[in-house]
Amino acid sequence: MSKVGRPLPPLDLLVGFEAAARHLSFTRAAAELFLTQSAVSRQIQGLEEFLGVPLFERRHKALALTEAGQAYFRTVGPVLEQLRDSTRRLRETRSGRLLTVTTTISFASMWLVPRLSRFRKDHPHLDVRVAASTDVIDIEREGIDVAIRDCRPDAAPAGAVMLMGDHVAPVCSALYLKESRAAKRPLSKPEDLRHHVLLHMHDPHGRFPFISWPTWFESAGLADLVAGGSLVFGQYDQVIHAAMHGQGVALGRMSLLQQDLKDKNLVALFGKTKRIARAFHAIYSKGAASRPEAREFVQWLQLEIEREK
Repeated sequence: MSKVGRPLPPLDLLVGFEAAARHLSFTRAAAELFLTQSAVSRQIQGLEEFLGVPLFERRHKALALTEAGQAYFRTVGPVLEQLRDSTRRLRETRSGRLLTVTTTISFASMWLVPRLSRFRKDHPHLDVRVAASTDVIDIEREGIDVAIRDCRPDAAPAGAVMLMGDHVAPVCSALYLKESRAAKRPLSKPEDLRHHVLLHMHDPHGRFPFISWPTWFESAGLADLVAGGSLVFGQYDQVIHAAMHGQGVALGRMSLLQQDLKDKNLVALFGKTKRIARAFHAIYSKGAASRPEAREFVQWLQLEIEREK
């Protein structure tokens, strides 16, 4: 029997439905898909009109699947997953081999991208796609091969490869330090920070206390210290770039700044660093754990880190 002419809903409606059904939230589905909540709501409405049945029950401050919605989700979820897997495999063979890596925006811009040309030089046959994000994405669903994640060592998933631990210390540019001394506002001890502008990363949910000035001051016994001013940025790499350009003092993650410290783009202050309970790990997706390309990439990460010690 011919299947031509049997109607299917548009793919974007199915993707929106699958995300909303999985999260039971239009808001979280919208965040995952980089859409507005109203856009996801319109997708669901369009799909319900196409099918002629309601898929969700809208309750007060809650969302639930109808019986029809549950049955449809059981079909749509696996089908979309198979489609993602097939798409990834085809892209890998399109022009050689493709390796997809996800990490934070800061790690990508401050550590990975400046070194990636060395990996490409040794692996010219391999295409690399870097998916940098502030969100922790589902590496299985998004077709990621390797994730570089920053977490507590005891929170790393099974099979994760620890790449490097970390320390923090106040940092500034060499020119800023020189000009501060000339202006009789030296930076010879932590108490001197009261005369300087501190550079902060906006962290409303307290996810990164280890690069928070209040946390650092408390550990230094200076919980009541009031700085001479502050600048706040949305991303950590922006904080560090501001420090490099002489706009104040930042809390530097030594793991990300080794080359900048060697090149004198930044100077670590006060002669000591504070170890933090964080480390960068490489995590393989299930499909990539046995791929030679993925293992070559992680081995390269380890060699780069060892080379800079």
